[in-house]
Amino acid sequence: MSKAEWFPADYEPGLSVDDWLGLLGDGEIFKPGSLEIMKRIKDYGGQATCTQLAEKYGGTQNFYNSGSSTLARRVAQKTGCPVMKRDNDNARWWPILYLGRNAAKDEAGSFTWKLREELAAALDRVDLSDVKLYVTEAGERRGFWWLSANPKVWSFSNIDVGEDQEYTFYNEKGNKRRIFQNFRDAKVGDMVIAYESSPVKQIVAIGKISARQDGEKICFQKIENLLSPVDLQTLTECPELERMEYFQKPRGTLFKLTKEEYDFIIDLIREGNPPEQQSTDSYSKDDFLAEVYMTAARYETLVKVLENKKNIILQGAPGVGKTFAAQRLAYAMMGKKDESRIELVQFHQNYSYEDFVMGYRPEKDGFELHYGVFHRFCQKAAGRPGEDFFFIIDEINRGNMSKIFGELLMLIERDYRGTKATLPYSGLPFSVPENLYIIGMMNTADRSLAMIDYALRRRFSFFEMEPGFDSDGFRKYQSSLNDATLNALIDKMKELNQEIARDKSLGKGFCIGHSYFCGREECNKEWLRAVVDYEVLPMLAEYWFDETDKLQHWENDLRGVFL
Repeated sequence: MSKAEWFPADYEPGLSVDDWLGLLGDGEIFKPGSLEIMKRIKDYGGQATCTQLAEKYGGTQNFYNSGSSTLARRVAQKTGCPVMKRDNDNARWWPILYLGRNAAKDEAGSFTWKLREELAAALDRVDLSDVKLYVTEAGERRGFWWLSANPKVWSFSNIDVGEDQEYTFYNEKGNKRRIFQNFRDAKVGDMVIAYESSPVKQIVAIGKISARQDGEKICFQKIENLLSPVDLQTLTECPELERMEYFQKPRGTLFKLTKEEYDFIIDLIREGNPPEQQSTDSYSKDDFLAEVYMTAARYETLVKVLENKKNIILQGAPGVGKTFAAQRLAYAMMGKKDESRIELVQFHQNYSYEDFVMGYRPEKDGFELHYGVFHRFCQKAAGRPGEDFFFIIDEINRGNMSKIFGELLMLIERDYRGTKATLPYSGLPFSVPENLYIIGMMNTADRSLAMIDYALRRRFSFFEMEPGFDSDGFRKYQSSLNDATLNALIDKMKELNQEIARDKSLGKGFCIGHSYFCGREECNKEWLRAVVDYEVLPMLAEYWFDETDKLQHWENDLRGVFL
């Protein structure tokens, strides 16, 4: 191929100007970095080498090279356009966007790209005025850094949002840190990607340089904790990051990031850690009582018990609304419906410490350490110390709790909140924050469950949830439906619960709750009959499987309401 010959002459992606206009308007295809590449090539005259673009507008050659290939792959996946068959993977993709030729002797770089005519015409018809032309605009001086911390020495995970961490320019032997110039170049306000090395190997936080370096130490501040850390393996698979200073010279602590590399990493972070939308829906004690059907005195007791112990188990018969009450209790104590501060899980026989706290999971050719749901939620709560967080566990007594909680049996106690203990998998310190409340739910009518572990029982208060047929809230709800059949059936349910409570083989823990009859704006016999036939009576058949006369009596009584 001669220097003047544009390549490839025998390939066309088959995309029209209108096709390109549609793609340019799709933010998932033409991301901000992609638009910057397009604007810079267009500004350069429609054709340029990666070296020319980097020298004039800033950024690295790899930003333009890898960024173009990645963009072309997204276009192919979106449109299904043909792709060139080439041994060089990179050369398969860029022809979708450009024609290419060898650069002339007087051109910086080795290969020149020219925008395809259809793409160039589409770019002429879109507004790129808000797209940055130069990497460093006037007045913009912020730098970007990758901080690699040894978590066994100090860890971004274990400091609070807003907390500072100092790092010296010299090690304990008085020798300069590796890449010493980076420490000298870092400025106040520069952004930091906080990475923890082995065994964690994850980006765990975002920070900034918070104080001017004095020639001996530098100060970092944590500004955001990541609920979903980003694994190193994910980063190594991204061609956009292959020339990162850390990947070229991994030994050291502080590494430069280009603006493009930083923005790309932030995009990866935001996929698993989207900006949280703060709720504006207020929620009060009155809202709780209107929905949960509990007396005001019982509500006050419930709140005081949870605030005192930090951990509580709501136990009761089926249908008393334990899960519903737990979520509304969290809302009421927060004063608003903020789902970002609530985590709900359900225990089962196969639930493990690895699911709950941390453990190794297979990843391609090896194993990677992964944090469990409770560990991540604790980190989230620790990052917002002025707000209350609620971890809700449904069916808490179905799991092997000593196995699931492990050393956390001590850390969840009120008196040990904030106390650090070393986790066996990572060898790193961990604590349960003081602003986290644990609410468990336990069905007292399930005969198949063993007694709750005594070690765990000492860490929790137990609150009995009772059927709310006589609460003011349920009475208002019942009155709003204004249905004679419902009224008669509720009277029968109260009599039935009295019978169950008197039964020595059952007791009040087997009483049937009010929630079977809730959640309706209108009432009809078909719905009520279905509740009796397919929910209440099957439960009674299990209760009194060896007392057929008693079962038949209540079957006749309950079905008699509909006659």
